[in-house]
Amino acid sequence: MFFTSVYFTTIELLGCFFILNITLAHLMSCSSEEATGFGPIFEEEPLDTVYAEDSPENKISMNCRARANPPAIIKWWLNNWEIKLMEQPDEHFSLVGGNLVITNPDKGKHAGKYVCVAKNVYGTVISKEATVKFGYLNQFPTDEREPVHVKEGQGAVLLCSPPSREVLFRWIYNDFPNFIIPDQRRFVSQTTGNMYIAKVEPSDVGNYSCFVSSPTIGKSVFSMPIPLLPQIEKEVKRYPADIRVKFPKTYALVHQNITLECFALGNPLPHIRWRKLDADLPPNYEVSMNGALLHLINVQYEDEGSYECETLNVKGMDWYRQWLYVEGAPEWAEHINDTEKDVGSELTLRCVAVGKPLPWIRWLKDGYSYGKGELKFSSLTFEDSGMYQCVAENEWGTIYASAELRVVSCAPTFIYNPVKKVLLGAENGRVVIECKPRAAPKPKFIWKRGSELLTNSSRMLIWDDGSLEILNVSKSDEGSYTCYAENDRGKSNSTGTLTITEATKITVAPSDTEAVVGDTTILQCSASFDPSLDITFIWTVDSYVINFYTDFEHYELLMVSRDRNLRRAGISGRQVNSLYSMCVFLQGHENRGDLLIKNIQVRHAGHYSCTAQTIVDNATAEADVSVKGLPGPPGGVRVEEIGDTSVKLRWSLGSDHGSSLIQHVVQTRDFYALDPEDWKTASTSPVFLDGSTESATVINLYPWMQYEFRVHAINEFGAGENSRPSIKIKTWDARPTVAPSEVIGQVGISGELIVTWTPVKPQFFFGKKFGYIVAFKQHEDYEWKWATVEDPETRRYVYKESMTPDTEIQVKVSTYNNKGEGPSSLISAVYSPRLAPTEAPLDVYARQVTSTEALVWWLPVYQSPPNWVDGYQIRYWRKYDDNEAAASRVIVHRTVNQTRLENMRPDSHYLIEVRAFNGAGLGPPSEHCEMFTRRPPPSRLLRVYKYVSFNRKWLYLYWDHIYNYWNESYVEGYKILFRKEGERYGKLYTTGRHYIDFPMPETGDYVIEVRARCEGGDGPISQIRVQGEYFVVCIQQLVSKVGLELTFGE
Repeated sequence: MFFTSVYFTTIELLGCFFILNITLAHLMSCSSEEATGFGPIFEEEPLDTVYAEDSPENKISMNCRARANPPAIIKWWLNNWEIKLMEQPDEHFSLVGGNLVITNPDKGKHAGKYVCVAKNVYGTVISKEATVKFGYLNQFPTDEREPVHVKEGQGAVLLCSPPSREVLFRWIYNDFPNFIIPDQRRFVSQTTGNMYIAKVEPSDVGNYSCFVSSPTIGKSVFSMPIPLLPQIEKEVKRYPADIRVKFPKTYALVHQNITLECFALGNPLPHIRWRKLDADLPPNYEVSMNGALLHLINVQYEDEGSYECETLNVKGMDWYRQWLYVEGAPEWAEHINDTEKDVGSELTLRCVAVGKPLPWIRWLKDGYSYGKGELKFSSLTFEDSGMYQCVAENEWGTIYASAELRVVSCAPTFIYNPVKKVLLGAENGRVVIECKPRAAPKPKFIWKRGSELLTNSSRMLIWDDGSLEILNVSKSDEGSYTCYAENDRGKSNSTGTLTITEATKITVAPSDTEAVVGDTTILQCSASFDPSLDITFIWTVDSYVINFYTDFEHYELLMVSRDRNLRRAGISGRQVNSLYSMCVFLQGHENRGDLLIKNIQVRHAGHYSCTAQTIVDNATAEADVSVKGLPGPPGGVRVEEIGDTSVKLRWSLGSDHGSSLIQHVVQTRDFYALDPEDWKTASTSPVFLDGSTESATVINLYPWMQYEFRVHAINEFGAGENSRPSIKIKTWDARPTVAPSEVIGQVGISGELIVTWTPVKPQFFFGKKFGYIVAFKQHEDYEWKWATVEDPETRRYVYKESMTPDTEIQVKVSTYNNKGEGPSSLISAVYSPRLAPTEAPLDVYARQVTSTEALVWWLPVYQSPPNWVDGYQIRYWRKYDDNEAAASRVIVHRTVNQTRLENMRPDSHYLIEVRAFNGAGLGPPSEHCEMFTRRPPPSRLLRVYKYVSFNRKWLYLYWDHIYNYWNESYVEGYKILFRKEGERYGKLYTTGRHYIDFPMPETGDYVIEVRARCEGGDGPISQIRVQGEYFVVCIQQLVSKVGLELTFGE
């Protein structure tokens, strides 16, 4: 095989362009027919190819097809060298049609950049560059992997260490093909290949192998197994959220889809939330893998910014943020087209490309570099004819635009563009008669009216392009007008007849109007016009043409002719001939086109203009409409100073919409608000914020709490629209001010001291490292014993040393955080008994709640020291199936005489026993209470279907009704939970029907859960997901209401 060395410029190798050898005639006629021959035009170009080294096909095909007349000759180039197939055939290369086939490809010889070249007598075309790569997938090392030891409840990371990049990752558990299915607890990163386990459980023990596959070459390999050995703990500790998978700084191309990864270890399993700093998440986002993946679909430039991943559980929160940059390959905003110009004329060739970074522009002529920026020709010659290329490039790509410039010369001719035969002009108006013959070089122009030669004057002007302008025309200007054109190639002429019509005039103009929201008002507009013409009225507001077809709810056009008959326009499609349906044509000498504005709103205020138009002229009158209504939203709400319980807030005044502002109201929403619209009115200093106020201090906030703020104004019409929320901030931390409630102490059966309390809500933590201090002492002692409890959700503490019998013990619980200790609860007295209770509880009664739960009551036991009661023990077991010694037990405080029994077997016969106890032991048992649990609910999943109405306003949900078997509970109805994706709470509905409808959410992703409601409990959950959308429906007048209003059953 022989190669011939040829030099290509960089721009020639990066894209496709045309090189035409133009054979110039010394003179090209304007009217000559186009030649039937043409240069090559690519219909198919080679594409980048990855060849698997062990592919069974054993060949590569590079496709190239060009259309040309005469047919083009196809040649190929490899790495700037021509492949000479004709002169020296090669065992690897062959040409099939225009396609290059490589047989038995060899990486050392055939990898590289290929270009297809098509050539005929009109020129040469070079295709875009295509790269051939040889794909491979290395094997994992055969060394044994070290085992991973981890405590139960802790997180674990299994490293993949892939041998190749640009692959997909999965993990095998023990044996192939038992693949791990990622969930909220386990995650596989497609960036590193590592597998992350948020919270290790004993069932995770086993061998794990990283499985790598390449979709490009269709091969897969997997690593040596990694043993995972969980260490069982007596008491599983809890750990705060700890982000281990962090998305890097990311560059995305506009219109691409990208995925950001974020995953955290922690116990309990962390919840993952995404946000974009200083803005909402893009409307085209999706969250999957329980929040670990954020997908941005069809990325736009405005999606650029800082994205934050926040993970949290009851032990703590972790967050990570990184920047997403959106850039773009070059795209044409303006490019060149084939051009035919007169010899000697001027020409500017210009290209404009958009992209990020901004592309730079270069030019080629017939394949050779020809400058940068704009190409300007002051006097075209025949040598300027040829193929021109505009090349735009940045680091993301290169694009080309090609066009032919043809320089011509011919005598004037009006065949293609004669003077209009019938010319109309309005009296006292302006008339322009165009004269645009085809001629090269540019001709000289002469005008005649009849036989009278016309020259430039105060009323008449012959333009440089040959057009004739006449000012202040009158009936005396009527007649035939002839344009004469002449150049060095010849001459020609064309004639038209001018007729003068009566001018259109506004006779009744609209007047300035002031209205109140909800009013109906009319803007009058009447006009006189020539009776031989048709007239239409066009209304605009602030330069926007009112579309009576789509804006029918508020705008209506009233047209009246001389017989005073009222006609309404913009309602029936049969009355219109255009998209906007805003014109009704009526005959008559004077017409009215009044504008009716119904139920006027603030947005309808503006500058209105009425235009009465005929085919000859038009007249316009204008008026201003002001609307009084609710105030507009304040702007720029921002936090300037942050304290522990207060912040300084500032905003700018919104529009008062014609009514003075009376008051401003500040609202807050904290981190624990369940509903996005759960805003509360804030306390401020000063208390009353008048209409001119632009700042305030918001007080009585919780320390160490995330807040966002918004403001709205009030005028005489009511409360206006809310401002956009401020950036989320967090107040400073402070000491706790809330003590635990319902502190109760008791001495257990074994003599231990048990202290219980109701935990403090998270919004009252006021800082990091929140916990409890449990203090206790005997009544006679002065010193308190104390212990700390670090878990803020803990509600119980046990002091395992035995208490001294027959003594009073005092207990209290206080709070603390990183700022210090908070207040203590009220002191509760506990008595350490000497003797066990001697009485049994009476009247024990039980009632089933579900198939697995029941409620039990009894009469309390009242005994004085030394036999007082500290609590009750409830035991329950199946009468014929369980051993009494293995009965389930529940212990409650002495102040409680009822409790719920859980984890019971469905449809079973149970015995229940209640005993009083104190620190000295158990009292006598009560009589056994017998009860039967309910039958279980149906275990089958509901089959749920969804339907969205055609106007995208309503979501219809329906499901197949479930019938119970003989051993199952009767289905009483259904529960429907409507919640946002990633959130735990939502709105709960109940119904006795098997269908329901909801308003279609505008934005965000939602989950709808449906389950059967039975006397034996709730059935399994069926889920369906909904992606919110927002559409403007242009035919709203056809639908008065879509869907049915449903009444939900109890």
